Amino acid sequence: MSDDMWRDRRDRDDFSDYGSLFDDAEPTQNIDEVEQERRRTGELSFGDQSGPLPHWTEPPTGEVPRLDVGADEYGDDDELDVWSSFSSESPVWKDDEVTEAEMPVVADQPERRTTGQQRSVTGQVPRTTGQHRRVSGEADVVTREPSRITIGTDPSGIPRRTPPPTGRRRGNVPPPAAGRSRSAPPAKSGRDMPAAIAVGLLLAAAFLAALMYRPWAAAAMITVILGLAAVEFYDKVSEKGYRPAAVTGIVTCVAAPIAAYWLGDGTLPLAMAFGFMATAASFVGARSVEAGPMPNVSITTLGIIWIGLLGSFAMLILRFSTQAGSALPGADHRGTDTLFLLALGVVANDVGALFVGSAAGRTPLRAWISPNKTVEGLIGGALMTIIAMVVVSIGGWSDTWIELTDLFILAVVISIMAPMGDLVESMFKRNLDTKDFGSIIKGHGGVLDRFDGFLFTLPAVYYLTLVLEPWTAVRT
Repeated sequence: MSDDMWRDRRDRDDFSDYGSLFDDAEPTQNIDEVEQERRRTGELSFGDQSGPLPHWTEPPTGEVPRLDVGADEYGDDDELDVWSSFSSESPVWKDDEVTEAEMPVVADQPERRTTGQQRSVTGQVPRTTGQHRRVSGEADVVTREPSRITIGTDPSGIPRRTPPPTGRRRGNVPPPAAGRSRSAPPAKSGRDMPAAIAVGLLLAAAFLAALMYRPWAAAAMITVILGLAAVEFYDKVSEKGYRPAAVTGIVTCVAAPIAAYWLGDGTLPLAMAFGFMATAASFVGARSVEAGPMPNVSITTLGIIWIGLLGSFAMLILRFSTQAGSALPGADHRGTDTLFLLALGVVANDVGALFVGSAAGRTPLRAWISPNKTVEGLIGGALMTIIAMVVVSIGGWSDTWIELTDLFILAVVISIMAPMGDLVESMFKRNLDTKDFGSIIKGHGGVLDRFDGFLFTLPAVYYLTLVLEPWTAVRT
Protein backbone atom coordinates (compact mmCIF):
# COMPACT_ATOMS: atom_id res chain seq x y z
CA MET A 1 0.00 0.00 0.00
CA SER A 2 1.58 3.27 -1.07
CA ASP A 3 1.69 6.63 0.65
CA ASP A 4 -0.77 8.03 -1.90
CA MET A 5 -3.40 5.50 -0.91
CA TRP A 6 -3.08 6.45 2.76
CA ARG A 7 -3.24 10.12 1.86
CA ASP A 8 -6.43 9.60 -0.20
CA ARG A 9 -8.03 7.62 2.59
CA ARG A 10 -7.22 10.33 5.10
CA ASP A 11 -8.78 12.94 2.88
CA ARG A 12 -11.95 10.86 2.51
CA ASP A 13 -12.38 10.20 6.24
CA ASP A 14 -14.25 12.69 8.39
CA PHE A 15 -13.96 12.36 12.19
CA SER A 16 -15.90 15.48 12.99
CA ASP A 17 -18.79 13.49 14.28
CA TYR A 18 -16.70 11.76 16.89
CA GLY A 19 -14.93 14.83 18.23
CA SER A 20 -11.27 15.36 18.92
CA LEU A 21 -9.02 12.85 20.59
CA PHE A 22 -7.83 15.60 22.91
CA ASP A 23 -10.02 18.20 24.54
CA ASP A 24 -7.78 21.15 23.72
CA ALA A 25 -6.86 20.04 20.22
CA GLU A 26 -8.07 21.70 17.07
CA PRO A 27 -10.89 20.08 15.08
CA THR A 28 -9.67 17.32 12.89
CA GLN A 29 -11.34 18.64 9.78
CA ASN A 30 -9.11 21.76 9.95
CA ILE A 31 -5.81 19.86 9.95
CA ASP A 32 -5.10 20.58 6.31
CA GLU A 33 -5.74 24.28 6.74
CA VAL A 34 -3.45 24.44 9.79
CA GLU A 35 -0.69 22.58 8.01
CA GLN A 36 -0.96 24.80 4.96
CA GLU A 37 -0.79 27.92 7.13
CA ARG A 38 2.32 26.67 8.95
CA ARG A 39 4.00 25.73 5.72
CA ARG A 40 3.25 29.18 4.33
CA THR A 41 4.64 31.04 7.34
CA GLY A 42 7.57 28.59 8.00
CA GLU A 43 6.97 28.52 11.79
CA LEU A 44 6.77 25.59 14.17
CA SER A 45 5.17 25.79 17.60
CA PHE A 46 4.55 23.42 20.46
CA GLY A 47 1.99 25.46 22.34
CA ASP A 48 1.77 28.83 24.03
CA GLN A 49 4.46 28.14 26.60
CA SER A 50 7.23 27.26 24.16
CA GLY A 51 6.65 29.98 21.58
CA PRO A 52 7.62 29.78 17.93
CA LEU A 53 10.82 28.02 16.97
CA PRO A 54 13.33 29.75 14.69
CA HIS A 55 13.56 28.80 11.06
CA TRP A 56 16.21 26.22 10.19
CA THR A 57 18.03 28.73 7.99
CA GLU A 58 18.59 31.14 10.90
CA PRO A 59 22.01 30.97 12.73
CA PRO A 60 22.05 29.27 16.17
CA THR A 61 21.62 31.50 19.22
CA GLY A 62 23.72 29.40 21.64
CA GLU A 63 21.01 29.44 24.32
CA VAL A 64 20.71 26.41 26.63
CA PRO A 65 17.20 25.10 27.27
CA ARG A 66 16.02 25.50 30.85
CA LEU A 67 14.03 22.98 32.85
CA ASP A 68 11.43 24.46 35.14
CA VAL A 69 10.98 22.30 38.23
CA GLY A 70 7.85 22.26 40.31
CA ALA A 71 7.23 23.82 43.66
CA ASP A 72 9.40 21.43 45.66
CA GLU A 73 13.15 21.17 45.32
CA TYR A 74 12.81 17.96 43.40
CA GLY A 75 9.12 18.52 42.72
CA ASP A 76 6.18 16.19 42.69
CA ASP A 77 5.92 16.45 38.93
CA ASP A 78 4.96 13.25 37.24
CA GLU A 79 7.53 13.87 34.52
CA LEU A 80 10.36 13.47 37.03
CA ASP A 81 8.87 10.26 38.30
CA VAL A 82 8.64 8.88 34.80
CA TRP A 83 12.32 9.36 34.09
CA SER A 84 13.58 8.49 37.57
CA SER A 85 13.44 4.79 36.86
CA PHE A 86 16.04 5.20 34.14
CA SER A 87 18.53 7.38 36.03
CA SER A 88 18.20 6.62 39.75
CA GLU A 89 20.38 3.51 39.80
CA SER A 90 23.53 2.59 37.97
CA PRO A 91 25.57 -0.63 37.99
CA VAL A 92 28.42 -0.87 40.50
CA TRP A 93 31.64 -2.28 39.13
CA LYS A 94 34.19 -4.24 41.13
CA ASP A 95 36.67 -1.39 41.26
CA ASP A 96 34.11 1.13 42.46
CA GLU A 97 34.05 2.14 46.12
CA VAL A 98 30.43 2.36 47.26
CA THR A 99 30.11 5.12 49.80
CA GLU A 100 27.29 5.67 52.25
CA ALA A 101 25.66 8.22 49.93
CA GLU A 102 25.61 5.64 47.14
CA MET A 103 24.02 2.83 49.14
CA PRO A 104 20.77 1.38 47.74
CA VAL A 105 17.61 3.24 48.72
CA VAL A 106 15.58 1.74 51.51
CA ALA A 107 12.04 2.53 52.51
CA ASP A 108 12.87 4.55 55.61
CA GLN A 109 15.56 6.64 53.91
CA PRO A 110 14.02 8.18 50.78
CA GLU A 111 16.19 11.27 51.00
CA ARG A 112 19.24 9.37 49.71
CA ARG A 113 17.65 8.78 46.31
CA THR A 114 18.93 11.22 43.73
CA THR A 115 18.02 10.80 40.08
CA GLY A 116 20.09 11.87 37.09
CA GLN A 117 17.54 14.53 36.15
CA GLN A 118 17.55 15.93 39.67
CA ARG A 119 21.33 16.11 39.64
CA SER A 120 21.22 18.12 36.44
CA VAL A 121 18.77 20.57 38.03
CA THR A 122 20.44 20.95 41.42
CA GLY A 123 24.02 20.87 40.15
CA GLN A 124 24.92 17.82 42.22
CA VAL A 125 28.03 16.00 40.99
CA PRO A 126 27.15 12.50 39.80
CA ARG A 127 29.04 9.44 40.91
CA THR A 128 31.96 8.49 38.66
CA THR A 129 32.10 4.78 37.97
CA GLY A 130 35.16 2.69 37.26
CA GLN A 131 34.03 2.18 33.67
CA HIS A 132 33.71 5.93 33.15
CA ARG A 133 37.22 6.46 34.51
CA ARG A 134 38.64 3.83 32.19
CA VAL A 135 36.95 5.33 29.12
CA SER A 136 37.62 9.00 29.87
CA GLY A 137 41.09 8.47 31.31
CA GLU A 138 40.16 10.29 34.51
CA ALA A 139 42.43 9.49 37.46
CA ASP A 140 41.01 7.44 40.28
CA VAL A 141 40.38 9.47 43.40
CA VAL A 142 40.59 7.09 46.32
CA THR A 143 40.85 8.14 49.94
CA ARG A 144 43.80 6.31 51.47
CA GLU A 145 45.30 6.05 54.88
CA PRO A 146 48.22 8.39 55.68
CA SER A 147 51.59 7.01 54.62
CA ARG A 148 53.12 7.52 58.03
CA ILE A 149 51.95 7.55 61.62
CA THR A 150 51.30 11.06 62.87
CA ILE A 151 52.94 11.59 66.23
CA GLY A 152 50.33 11.51 68.97
CA THR A 153 47.85 9.40 67.01
CA ASP A 154 47.13 5.73 66.57
CA PRO A 155 46.90 4.34 63.02
CA SER A 156 43.81 2.40 64.08
CA GLY A 157 41.98 5.73 64.39
CA ILE A 158 41.87 5.83 68.19
CA PRO A 159 43.62 8.91 69.62
CA ARG A 160 46.05 8.20 72.39
CA ARG A 161 46.17 9.99 75.69
CA THR A 162 48.00 13.28 75.77
CA PRO A 163 51.20 13.20 77.82
CA PRO A 164 50.33 14.01 81.44
CA PRO A 165 52.62 16.50 83.19
CA THR A 166 54.99 14.82 85.63
CA GLY A 167 57.58 16.05 88.06
CA ARG A 168 60.30 14.41 85.99
CA ARG A 169 59.72 16.77 83.08
CA ARG A 170 60.64 20.42 82.95
CA GLY A 171 57.25 22.04 82.78
CA ASN A 172 54.29 21.04 80.67
CA VAL A 173 55.07 19.55 77.31
CA PRO A 174 53.01 21.01 74.45
CA PRO A 175 51.00 18.60 72.31
CA PRO A 176 52.70 17.02 69.32
CA ALA A 177 53.54 18.84 66.15
CA ALA A 178 49.97 18.90 64.78
CA GLY A 179 49.53 22.61 65.36
CA ARG A 180 53.14 23.59 65.04
CA SER A 181 53.88 26.17 62.42
CA ARG A 182 56.05 24.88 59.61
CA SER A 183 57.03 28.37 58.60
CA ALA A 184 59.10 28.96 61.73
CA PRO A 185 62.81 29.41 61.01
CA PRO A 186 64.92 26.36 61.81
CA ALA A 187 67.07 26.35 64.85
CA LYS A 188 70.72 27.07 64.48
CA SER A 189 72.52 23.79 63.75
CA GLY A 190 76.13 24.88 64.20
CA ARG A 191 78.25 23.27 66.90
CA ASP A 192 80.11 25.01 69.65
CA MET A 193 83.45 23.81 68.28
CA PRO A 194 85.74 24.69 71.24
CA ALA A 195 83.39 22.98 73.69
CA ALA A 196 82.87 20.03 71.33
CA ILE A 197 86.63 19.49 70.91
CA ALA A 198 87.29 19.75 74.64
CA VAL A 199 84.50 17.30 75.55
CA GLY A 200 85.57 14.92 72.76
CA LEU A 201 89.16 14.82 74.01
CA LEU A 202 87.94 14.20 77.56
CA LEU A 203 85.77 11.27 76.44
CA ALA A 204 88.61 9.82 74.37
CA ALA A 205 90.99 10.00 77.33
CA ALA A 206 88.49 8.28 79.65
CA PHE A 207 87.86 5.55 77.06
CA LEU A 208 91.58 4.92 76.49
CA ALA A 209 92.19 4.73 80.21
CA ALA A 210 89.42 2.14 80.61
CA LEU A 211 90.78 0.06 77.69
CA MET A 212 94.32 0.13 79.06
CA TYR A 213 93.25 -0.76 82.58
CA ARG A 214 90.98 -3.80 82.23
CA PRO A 215 88.41 -4.99 79.70
CA TRP A 216 85.73 -5.00 82.38
CA ALA A 217 86.35 -1.27 83.01
CA ALA A 218 85.63 -0.55 79.35
CA ALA A 219 82.56 -2.79 79.57
CA ALA A 220 81.27 -0.81 82.55
CA MET A 221 81.75 2.47 80.69
CA ILE A 222 79.91 1.10 77.63
CA THR A 223 77.02 -0.09 79.80
CA VAL A 224 76.61 3.37 81.31
CA ILE A 225 76.67 4.98 77.84
CA LEU A 226 74.01 2.61 76.51
CA GLY A 227 71.82 3.16 79.57
CA LEU A 228 71.98 6.95 79.17
CA ALA A 229 71.22 6.64 75.46
CA ALA A 230 68.14 4.54 76.23
CA VAL A 231 66.93 7.09 78.81
CA GLU A 232 67.30 9.88 76.24
CA PHE A 233 65.46 7.93 73.55
CA TYR A 234 62.44 6.94 75.62
CA ASP A 235 62.19 10.35 77.20
CA LYS A 236 62.15 12.03 73.78
CA VAL A 237 59.51 9.76 72.22
CA SER A 238 57.37 10.18 75.34
CA GLU A 239 57.71 13.91 74.92
CA LYS A 240 56.37 13.57 71.36
CA GLY A 241 53.20 11.71 72.35
CA TYR A 242 54.17 8.04 72.49
CA ARG A 243 53.69 5.95 75.63
CA PRO A 244 56.54 3.40 75.58
CA ALA A 245 57.24 0.91 78.32
CA ALA A 246 60.27 2.97 79.29
CA VAL A 247 61.35 0.96 82.33
CA THR A 248 61.25 -2.31 80.42
CA GLY A 249 63.14 -0.80 77.50
CA ILE A 250 65.89 0.74 79.63
CA VAL A 251 66.37 -2.44 81.67
CA THR A 252 66.69 -4.51 78.49
CA CYS A 253 69.16 -2.06 76.94
CA VAL A 254 71.36 -2.41 80.03
CA ALA A 255 70.90 -6.13 80.69
CA ALA A 256 71.58 -7.28 77.11
CA PRO A 257 75.20 -5.97 76.92
CA ILE A 258 75.99 -7.26 80.41
CA ALA A 259 74.72 -10.72 79.48
CA ALA A 260 76.68 -10.62 76.20
CA TYR A 261 79.92 -9.77 78.00
CA TRP A 262 79.32 -12.43 80.62
CA LEU A 263 78.05 -15.37 78.55
CA GLY A 264 78.58 -14.46 74.89
CA ASP A 265 76.43 -13.86 71.85
CA GLY A 266 74.10 -16.76 72.65
CA THR A 267 72.37 -14.62 75.26
CA LEU A 268 71.29 -11.87 72.85
CA PRO A 269 68.27 -13.68 71.30
CA LEU A 270 67.06 -14.56 74.78
CA ALA A 271 67.47 -10.98 76.03
CA MET A 272 65.60 -9.58 73.01
CA ALA A 273 62.78 -12.13 73.39
CA PHE A 274 62.37 -11.42 77.10
CA GLY A 275 62.43 -7.66 76.47
CA PHE A 276 59.70 -7.89 73.85
CA MET A 277 57.53 -10.21 75.93
CA ALA A 278 57.81 -7.98 78.98
CA THR A 279 56.94 -4.93 76.87
CA ALA A 280 53.89 -6.58 75.32
CA ALA A 281 52.72 -7.95 78.68
CA SER A 282 52.85 -4.49 80.23
CA PHE A 283 50.18 -3.31 77.75
CA VAL A 284 47.98 -6.33 78.33
CA GLY A 285 47.16 -4.82 81.70
CA ALA A 286 46.01 -1.54 80.13
CA ARG A 287 42.40 -0.47 80.62
CA SER A 288 41.50 -0.25 76.92
CA VAL A 289 42.90 -0.08 73.42
CA GLU A 290 43.27 3.66 73.89
CA ALA A 291 46.65 2.83 75.42
CA GLY A 292 47.85 2.29 71.85
CA PRO A 293 49.51 -1.11 72.34
CA MET A 294 50.79 -1.59 68.80
CA PRO A 295 52.60 1.74 68.21
CA ASN A 296 53.86 1.86 71.79
CA VAL A 297 55.16 -1.72 71.79
CA SER A 298 56.79 -0.95 68.43
CA ILE A 299 58.53 2.19 69.66
CA THR A 300 59.75 0.38 72.76
CA THR A 301 61.11 -2.51 70.70
CA LEU A 302 62.84 -0.02 68.39
CA GLY A 303 64.89 1.28 71.30
CA ILE A 304 65.70 -2.25 72.46
CA ILE A 305 66.98 -3.31 69.03
CA TRP A 306 68.69 -0.07 68.08
CA ILE A 307 70.46 0.62 71.37
CA GLY A 308 70.43 -2.61 73.36
CA LEU A 309 71.14 -5.16 70.63
CA LEU A 310 73.53 -3.18 68.43
CA GLY A 311 75.37 -1.78 71.45
CA SER A 312 75.91 -5.29 72.82
CA PHE A 313 78.37 -6.05 70.03
CA ALA A 314 80.88 -3.78 71.78
CA MET A 315 80.86 -6.29 74.62
CA LEU A 316 81.34 -9.17 72.19
CA ILE A 317 84.39 -7.40 70.75
CA LEU A 318 85.79 -6.94 74.26
CA ARG A 319 85.33 -10.67 74.89
CA PHE A 320 88.13 -11.35 72.40
CA SER A 321 90.55 -10.16 75.12
CA THR A 322 89.07 -12.46 77.75
CA GLN A 323 89.22 -15.62 75.64
CA ALA A 324 92.28 -17.80 76.12
CA GLY A 325 93.78 -20.31 73.72
CA SER A 326 96.24 -18.22 71.71
CA ALA A 327 99.94 -17.79 72.41
CA LEU A 328 100.45 -15.34 69.55
CA PRO A 329 101.80 -11.86 70.36
CA GLY A 330 99.02 -9.43 71.14
CA ALA A 331 96.38 -12.12 71.69
CA ASP A 332 95.49 -10.69 75.07
CA HIS A 333 94.74 -7.33 73.42
CA ARG A 334 92.55 -8.60 70.62
CA GLY A 335 89.33 -7.10 71.95
CA THR A 336 90.62 -3.83 73.33
CA ASP A 337 92.81 -3.27 70.27
CA THR A 338 89.93 -3.83 67.86
CA LEU A 339 87.59 -1.58 69.83
CA PHE A 340 90.23 1.17 69.92
CA LEU A 341 90.72 1.02 66.14
CA LEU A 342 86.97 1.07 65.65
CA ALA A 343 86.61 4.19 67.80
CA LEU A 344 89.54 5.84 66.03
CA GLY A 345 88.03 5.13 62.62
CA VAL A 346 84.56 6.43 63.55
CA VAL A 347 85.98 9.65 65.05
CA ALA A 348 88.22 10.18 62.01
CA ASN A 349 85.25 9.64 59.72
CA ASP A 350 83.14 12.14 61.65
CA VAL A 351 85.89 14.78 61.69
CA GLY A 352 86.70 14.36 57.99
CA ALA A 353 83.04 14.54 56.99
CA LEU A 354 82.53 17.64 59.14
CA PHE A 355 85.42 19.68 57.76
CA VAL A 356 85.23 18.57 54.12
CA GLY A 357 81.45 18.86 54.06
CA SER A 358 81.57 22.34 55.56
CA ALA A 359 84.21 23.51 53.09
CA ALA A 360 83.14 21.85 49.83
CA GLY A 361 79.79 20.13 50.46
CA ARG A 362 77.33 20.75 47.61
CA THR A 363 75.42 17.52 46.99
CA PRO A 364 73.18 16.29 49.84
CA LEU A 365 73.17 12.58 50.56
CA ARG A 366 69.47 12.64 51.45
CA ALA A 367 68.13 16.18 51.52
CA TRP A 368 64.88 15.25 53.28
CA ILE A 369 66.85 13.69 56.15
CA SER A 370 69.63 16.24 56.59
CA PRO A 371 70.77 18.83 54.04
CA ASN A 372 74.07 19.21 55.94
CA LYS A 373 75.21 15.64 55.16
CA THR A 374 76.72 15.74 51.69
CA VAL A 375 78.38 13.38 49.25
CA GLU A 376 81.56 15.44 49.48
CA GLY A 377 81.51 15.03 53.26
CA LEU A 378 81.03 11.28 52.87
CA ILE A 379 84.09 11.08 50.60
CA GLY A 380 86.12 13.27 52.94
CA GLY A 381 85.21 11.11 55.93
CA ALA A 382 86.20 7.94 54.06
CA LEU A 383 89.58 9.40 53.06
CA MET A 384 90.25 10.53 56.62
CA THR A 385 89.42 7.05 57.95
CA ILE A 386 91.75 5.37 55.46
CA ILE A 387 94.53 7.81 56.33
CA ALA A 388 94.09 7.04 60.04
CA MET A 389 94.36 3.28 59.42
CA VAL A 390 97.46 3.76 57.23
CA VAL A 391 99.10 5.79 59.97
CA VAL A 392 98.35 2.98 62.47
CA SER A 393 99.93 0.45 60.13
CA ILE A 394 103.03 2.55 59.48
CA GLY A 395 103.51 3.38 63.13
CA GLY A 396 102.95 -0.21 64.26
CA TRP A 397 100.53 0.93 66.92
CA SER A 398 98.53 -2.29 66.94
CA ASP A 399 99.66 -5.76 67.95
CA THR A 400 96.45 -7.29 66.57
CA TRP A 401 95.76 -5.59 63.24
CA ILE A 402 99.15 -6.00 61.58
CA GLU A 403 98.61 -6.21 57.83
CA LEU A 404 97.85 -3.03 55.87
CA THR A 405 95.29 -4.96 53.81
CA ASP A 406 93.29 -5.85 56.91
CA LEU A 407 93.40 -2.27 58.13
CA PHE A 408 92.26 -1.01 54.72
CA ILE A 409 89.27 -3.38 54.79
CA LEU A 410 88.48 -2.19 58.31
CA ALA A 411 88.58 1.43 57.10
CA VAL A 412 86.19 0.68 54.23
CA VAL A 413 83.70 -1.03 56.55
CA ILE A 414 83.80 1.88 59.00
CA SER A 415 83.42 4.40 56.15
CA ILE A 416 80.19 2.70 55.07
CA MET A 417 78.55 1.83 58.37
CA ALA A 418 79.34 4.94 60.42
CA PRO A 419 77.62 7.38 58.01
CA MET A 420 74.72 4.94 57.74
CA GLY A 421 74.22 4.99 61.50
CA ASP A 422 74.41 8.77 61.49
CA LEU A 423 71.80 9.00 58.71
CA VAL A 424 69.42 6.64 60.47
CA GLU A 425 69.62 8.63 63.68
CA SER A 426 69.00 11.87 61.76
CA MET A 427 66.04 10.24 60.02
CA PHE A 428 64.47 9.35 63.35
CA LYS A 429 65.04 12.87 64.62
CA ARG A 430 63.44 14.29 61.48
CA ASN A 431 60.40 12.05 61.97
CA LEU A 432 60.10 13.17 65.59
CA ASP A 433 60.68 16.81 64.58
CA THR A 434 63.47 17.32 67.08
CA LYS A 435 67.01 18.64 66.85
CA ASP A 436 68.74 16.42 69.41
CA PHE A 437 67.78 13.46 71.56
CA GLY A 438 69.35 15.10 74.60
CA SER A 439 71.80 17.70 75.85
CA ILE A 440 74.04 15.76 78.22
CA ILE A 441 77.28 16.17 76.26
CA LYS A 442 78.00 19.84 75.72
CA GLY A 443 78.67 20.69 72.09
CA HIS A 444 77.54 17.26 70.86
CA GLY A 445 73.90 17.04 71.91
CA GLY A 446 72.90 13.86 73.69
CA VAL A 447 74.73 10.60 74.22
CA LEU A 448 72.77 8.99 71.42
CA ASP A 449 73.66 11.86 69.07
CA ARG A 450 77.37 11.34 69.77
CA PHE A 451 77.51 7.54 69.50
CA ASP A 452 75.00 6.96 66.69
CA GLY A 453 77.74 6.04 64.21
CA PHE A 454 79.08 3.37 66.57
CA LEU A 455 75.81 1.45 66.74
CA PHE A 456 75.86 0.40 63.09
CA THR A 457 79.63 -0.09 62.99
CA LEU A 458 79.93 -2.44 65.98
CA PRO A 459 78.16 -5.50 64.47
CA ALA A 460 79.97 -5.10 61.13
CA VAL A 461 83.42 -4.89 62.74
CA TYR A 462 82.67 -7.80 65.07
CA TYR A 463 81.86 -10.18 62.22
CA LEU A 464 84.71 -8.79 60.11
CA THR A 465 87.11 -9.62 62.93
CA LEU A 466 85.72 -13.16 63.12
CA VAL A 467 86.31 -13.60 59.39
CA LEU A 468 89.77 -12.01 59.11
CA GLU A 469 91.26 -12.99 62.49
CA PRO A 470 93.98 -10.37 61.98
CA TRP A 471 96.02 -11.50 65.00
CA THR A 472 96.97 -14.69 63.13
CA ALA A 473 99.02 -12.72 60.59
CA VAL A 474 102.81 -12.80 60.97
CA ARG A 475 104.54 -9.45 61.04
CA THR A 476 107.30 -9.22 58.43
